[in-house]
Amino acid sequence: MSNPLLLPSPLPFDLPDFAALHDDDFAPAFETALAAAHAEIAALAASPEAPTFANTIDALELSGRTLSGVLAVFYTLASVDANDAREALQRDFAPRLAEFDSDVMLNEALFARVDTLWRDAAGLGLSEEQARVLELTHRNFIRAGAALDAAGRARLRAINTELAGLGTAFGQNVLADERDWYMELSEAELAGLPGFVADDARAAGQEKGALGPVITLSRSLIVPFLKYSPRRDLRQRAFEAWTARGANGGRTDNREIVRQTLKLRHERAVLLGYQNFAAYKLETEMAGTPQAVRDLLMAVWQPAKARADGDAVILERRLVADGEAAPLQPWDWHYYAEKRRKAEHDFDDAALKPYLQLERMIEAVFDCARRLFGLDFAPLDLPLHHPDARAWEVTRDGRHMAVFIGDYFARSGKRSGAWCSALRSQQKLAGDIRPLVMNVCNFARPGAGAPALLSYDDARTLFHEFGHALHQMLSDVSYESISGTSVPRDFVELPSQLYEHWLEVPEVLTRFGTHAATGAAMPAEMLERVLAASTFDMGFNTVEYIASAMVDLEFHDGPPPADPMQKQAGVLAEIGMPPAIRMRHATPHFAHVFSGGYYAAAYYSYMWSEVMDADAFAAFGEAGDPFDPAVAQSLERNILSTGGSKDPEVLYTAFRGRLPVVDALLRGRSLDTVG
Repeated sequence: MSNPLLLPSPLPFDLPDFAALHDDDFAPAFETALAAAHAEIAALAASPEAPTFANTIDALELSGRTLSGVLAVFYTLASVDANDAREALQRDFAPRLAEFDSDVMLNEALFARVDTLWRDAAGLGLSEEQARVLELTHRNFIRAGAALDAAGRARLRAINTELAGLGTAFGQNVLADERDWYMELSEAELAGLPGFVADDARAAGQEKGALGPVITLSRSLIVPFLKYSPRRDLRQRAFEAWTARGANGGRTDNREIVRQTLKLRHERAVLLGYQNFAAYKLETEMAGTPQAVRDLLMAVWQPAKARADGDAVILERRLVADGEAAPLQPWDWHYYAEKRRKAEHDFDDAALKPYLQLERMIEAVFDCARRLFGLDFAPLDLPLHHPDARAWEVTRDGRHMAVFIGDYFARSGKRSGAWCSALRSQQKLAGDIRPLVMNVCNFARPGAGAPALLSYDDARTLFHEFGHALHQMLSDVSYESISGTSVPRDFVELPSQLYEHWLEVPEVLTRFGTHAATGAAMPAEMLERVLAASTFDMGFNTVEYIASAMVDLEFHDGPPPADPMQKQAGVLAEIGMPPAIRMRHATPHFAHVFSGGYYAAAYYSYMWSEVMDADAFAAFGEAGDPFDPAVAQSLERNILSTGGSKDPEVLYTAFRGRLPVVDALLRGRSLDTVG
């Protein structure tokens, strides 16, 4: 029987035929595709022809397409619907893929061809985009160790393989802790919770097969519980389980994995000629150096900490007034901050949530894209990877632009958090290839027959991830290696964080914020309160984020710590971490940094991009219209369609006329008035 992973898809738009797949298809498809990719690279490196851009760079870009297709399908399923078989395959694939990557990037003959082209680039008659691709390809080979001697290449190969295994284990351990833990509640212990939280707990209990309601470690359930449960003992139990992921001892404990990972990253950086891993990683980012990152983070830390310290005093007074013993603890913050928000802003999540229906917010996301970029979305009735998932065809003026897939609900076996991925990226080298883009979220699943309702933070997440999707959908370059989100990490969050701003455009919520039961529009006074409270508790939010970013930076800007947890504690003490606030991501479950390492030494990127997104949205304000056509066209032309075809500084300056400064971020977080 033929393997569906190795056959052309029978579905429209070449969507993977998930319904035809079985877990036992993956290993043989992987073996076949990996062997084919090896053969392609071997033939390219051994070519007797003199290197040209077409027979070397183009050929390299087009190699491994079957392998990429197999892996795109596999890793999609492994992240959204993990099981024992898929986790075992991940553990097998990860080191072998690292070895294959080393086979490519440490291939002396192949690098010699790339290096020859690089040295002769001025006389090759390349287009601007081709010159950029050659520049980045050559740089990637150098940074991967192609110029090392034989002993150095051998050691680097071993390090890469070991790091791949560690990253896979880290992510699987976090998922196991999230999947296995839940706290059963009696109906009496639901007292004081808004109806939507109680309903979500009951739905979670049904999904877990429990006898009653439960609190899981899904952010969309545990954070509302921490906000609203009057039971301090239950809040503490839930919070400590949430923050202990990856640090519970036994087979899922990640602390030794972290130590080994930091040690190997440092060794790799030194082997490549850098002082430490942060210097290596940041060389190709907009920030450039660890000190530039530190300067940004500390410029924001001081006013954020001052705001948080003042807020903690106010919240502790509320705690004591409730008859509870001081001091304010981390599991108290959400609860008393919510009480304060309701008192000061007359803001009530329970009253707001019926106006934030998932279906209507999806419509809002699509409508903003239509008004800004002329995109239309038509539902597709196709078999996808899970019954929760839905798909739309994206068109503009009748032209197919992309397929967009949304997978929105939390479930067992699904990685926590929210992300955007691509089953296929845009390119033109192999034809007019349009992207297959997916947004994944973990919103609380509603009970049977009930509409899915979002918190305001959930709605912001929906807009955020769709901003990433737009970066993929609107990509218009020839080379896949620079398409869509293939940009520096501290630039990749600009489109996503920028798109969040349209949630706060009053006419968007007025039109799409309709009540789930009555269909009535959000009252004007409620809309005013929502927008007025949009920066509420920003001291807390900023402090918990910067603490994580600083720990990440200091882990990598120097020799590797013998005890990472002790190092974490030392960094937090040095910056004066408020005792009632914890890091957003404690080290043992800091998947951004240790599950593959995409954001290693780069978690600061969200804040670096935020400096730009606040300034970029101001361009629409200066034009007098949040949907100004000329500004939207410039945004697409200079940023959303260009991928990594130019340096980010060049792209941003082309859009805005200058680079931004941190003042825009401070204003956006309402931290500019902290004295």
